[in-house]
Amino acid sequence: MIVGPSRRTFLAGTLAGLTVPPVTGTAAHAAAALPDRPNIVVVLADDLGWGEIGSQGQRKIRTPFLDRLADEGVRFEAAYSGAPLCAPSRSALLTGLHAGHGTVRENPEGGQQRSFTDADLTFAELLRLGGYHTACVGKWGFGPEEADQASHPNARGFEEFFGYIGHRHAHQYYPGHLWRDGERVRLDGAAYAPDLFRRRAIDFIRRRSGGPFLLYYASNLPHSPSVVPGDAGPYEDRPWTRANRGHAAQVSRLDSDVAALVATLRRTGVAGRTLVLFTSDNGPHHEKGVTPELFDSNGPWRGDKRDLYEGGIRVPMIAWSPRLAPRVERTPVAFWDVLPTLADLAGLPVPAGLDGRSFRGLLTGDGAPERDHLVWNRPRKMQAIRRGDWKLIRFAPGIAGAGPKGRVELYDLDGDPGERRDLSAERPELAEELLARLDASIGPDPRLPYGLDVLAVDGQVMVTLRNGSAVPWRQVELVLDGRRAAGPRSVTLTPGESYTAVFGVGGGGKRGRATRVRARARFRAEGRRHLFRRSATVRL
Repeated sequence: MIVGPSRRTFLAGTLAGLTVPPVTGTAAHAAAALPDRPNIVVVLADDLGWGEIGSQGQRKIRTPFLDRLADEGVRFEAAYSGAPLCAPSRSALLTGLHAGHGTVRENPEGGQQRSFTDADLTFAELLRLGGYHTACVGKWGFGPEEADQASHPNARGFEEFFGYIGHRHAHQYYPGHLWRDGERVRLDGAAYAPDLFRRRAIDFIRRRSGGPFLLYYASNLPHSPSVVPGDAGPYEDRPWTRANRGHAAQVSRLDSDVAALVATLRRTGVAGRTLVLFTSDNGPHHEKGVTPELFDSNGPWRGDKRDLYEGGIRVPMIAWSPRLAPRVERTPVAFWDVLPTLADLAGLPVPAGLDGRSFRGLLTGDGAPERDHLVWNRPRKMQAIRRGDWKLIRFAPGIAGAGPKGRVELYDLDGDPGERRDLSAERPELAEELLARLDASIGPDPRLPYGLDVLAVDGQVMVTLRNGSAVPWRQVELVLDGRRAAGPRSVTLTPGESYTAVFGVGGGGKRGRATRVRARARFRAEGRRHLFRRSATVRL
């Protein structure tokens, strides 16, 4: 069994591994430019409230390392999750679509949870096309517990996966099995899963430090149940319930996990060309005996997990790199902004039809993304829209005390950040305008097919490049195993168009044999040369 930290060492972490110069100057201090194609580490906490880290007012739970990252990086004060609960929120993070457009709009408890399909493009698929090594470690939360299916992380762009596939399986901190890529790995139920995740993530960083790489570290801390190895460390003697002591210990353990990842970046010499993005999938939970009121887990905001009030969807978000100037950013950003931001950082054409906008300019101090509004959707329950400082919430009939016709609430977040004074009766015209914008923002997936596909047909290999961006791709060339496609020397693809080349595969052998092939697509977009890569095993 993996032994947990002693009370003395619980918070020691690996702070010594991070030796960043002390913070000086003010928020107006100019940031150095981020490197081209930086390594990306996305750390996603599970049910960590906006107010559960010290840099945002927490006084009972210790998070020294996250507080340090917040002091040295960009702390987003108005960061929003994709939903007030897990699956649709993570879907928005991965795909760049809010829950009014994305494939996954429900948690299992709200009805049948849909799985990702081959039509879904995650930020891992996008960066892998651009030559990044990619790994998902921790909680996936989509699709059946099966290998070789479209919703599996390996099928959605992660060349390495270790963790939980299913949503409910991730509630088991001492699981009987985990998944390593397409293999179900049996465990003895004595290993604490977050310890295994930290080791796997550190191993990935060490192996891929030549970069560029993307690590999506999706911890299940501090989701209920509030389980940690051993006792609750520095919280063991607090006059709280066992669940609350365990919850506090989970949050501090998450803090030390992030410290270990950053220390590994330092030791491998890649911290200076890496961006770390830390956030949480929704507001704080109150499950299995945890009382968020004890910790003021939602800070000054109303509500918590499952609510579309600010406390349910406003989450901590910290971006850290030695290249960033320390400051607090108050411009609203949302989970669906992450994919276009990562594409922007990696120098890749941003897919069209996304709800998100790149916030790279907020990292570097070069400006905010242009947008009209933000939208959240919980089918058959509630919806919300924020436009400027105005926020409207619509409750379905019977939800949260709404009558047979439902209920609409309108708040001015500037003058009433706690959402206590409903202004819908005083501003009916504004409420109607926001309702119309909300209705227009919910519908089918608006994306265009994007990427590089490889398919074997009748002993030949078809390679297809799909321009799912908003700009033309010029001078397109397709190559398979070093052989350029016959036909035009180059091709131009307008948005929505695709180009297919057919390659014969020599070597003889039996029909139905499996062959590993490597496809490449070269093109220019917006004055920049791009190279997409795709390896596949095809059966001829």
